[in-house]
Amino acid sequence: MSLFKSDKIVFQVQGSSADPYTVTFYKKGRNFSAICTCQAGQNGMYCKHRFGIMNGDPSNITSQNTNQVKTIQEWLIGTDVEQAMEEVALAEKKAADAKKELTKAKKNLAKSMYD
Repeated sequence: MSLFKSDKIVFQVQGSSADPYTVTFYKKGRNFSAICTCQAGQNGMYCKHRFGIMNGDPSNITSQNTNQVKTIQEWLIGTDVEQAMEEVALAEKKAADAKKELTKAKKNLAKSMYD
């Protein structure tokens, strides 16, 4: 018998397929995991369906349990998944900043050719 209660929440999520995908979240003690039946999720890749829910977005959920999105966010607190999501958010911000800087540099280059 386990020392920790295992919890599970299942969502149906509309994606690019005609049939909804199933996104399942598990919380057991401090362990948190999520799986999705989409191709990216099945191949262990970044799956927008899981991460949308973890970021609090219920817009693609077709099941009648959108109120449980808050529970998923609560489950994340203090997990390695939360830390990894923060690292992704920081990297995305850095990439966006770098893209702006590159665009500005390209404009300056193009402008300098007309002087």
